[in-house]
Amino acid sequence: MSQLLEGKTALVTGAGRGIGRAIARAFAAEGAAVVLVARSRADLAAVAAEIRQAGGRALAVPTDVTQDAAVESLVEDVTGELGRLDILVTSAGTAAFGPVAGSKPADWDAMLSLNLRAVMLCCHAVLPVMMRQRSGTILNLSSIASKRALPGSAVYTATKAAVEAFSRVLAEEMRPHGVRVGVLVPGAVDTPIWDSMGATPPREKMLRAEDVARAAVLMVTLPPNASLEELTLLPAGGIL
Repeated sequence: MSQLLEGKTALVTGAGRGIGRAIARAFAAEGAAVVLVARSRADLAAVAAEIRQAGGRALAVPTDVTQDAAVESLVEDVTGELGRLDILVTSAGTAAFGPVAGSKPADWDAMLSLNLRAVMLCCHAVLPVMMRQRSGTILNLSSIASKRALPGSAVYTATKAAVEAFSRVLAEEMRPHGVRVGVLVPGAVDTPIWDSMGATPPREKMLRAEDVARAAVLMVTLPPNASLEELTLLPAGGIL
């Protein structure tokens, strides 16, 4: 049975839990060598063990993707060890909700740093490799919050909308180089990000992380002459 990502190397940020973990496992199941990136060494070790037990290939590299030097070193190490880099998925992210009037600008910094700047930083770091190969796919994770005004989510929404705008321009810049750039826009997904929040939408009605992973596989396995540059994935019941 052929595997859609056989011979490919994929780097997935936020791979220790939630959507990133599900995407990493799905890519490995399709034959990719998966580089698992997150800050938690223990989470990455657990995911790597799951992938290897299922017969897949995984390399765990604990990294703080908000740090410029750490990201540059990560990409250098991966390409040095594995020889190439075919896919980047930026799934690392954080969320904090509350009205703008009740917040302090310093409260926004973590979301701006991880949800936006780190995405741009990771994309920037892999571009030389992919341009040299004249092939590669970048998949940035956004949120349905970018499409709909949800009170309390202003800064989170701003980071995700900015990721989409950045990705659209980067897609045009990379088109002549054979590098594809897309954005995956899921609705509410039942992941640990909800655990620390009070009232939430009904979690049993949310998407599963595995649903998002299937969409990610679709986006990165299209033939070279096709590019799915934005995919919105919603729970069957609609936007949550």
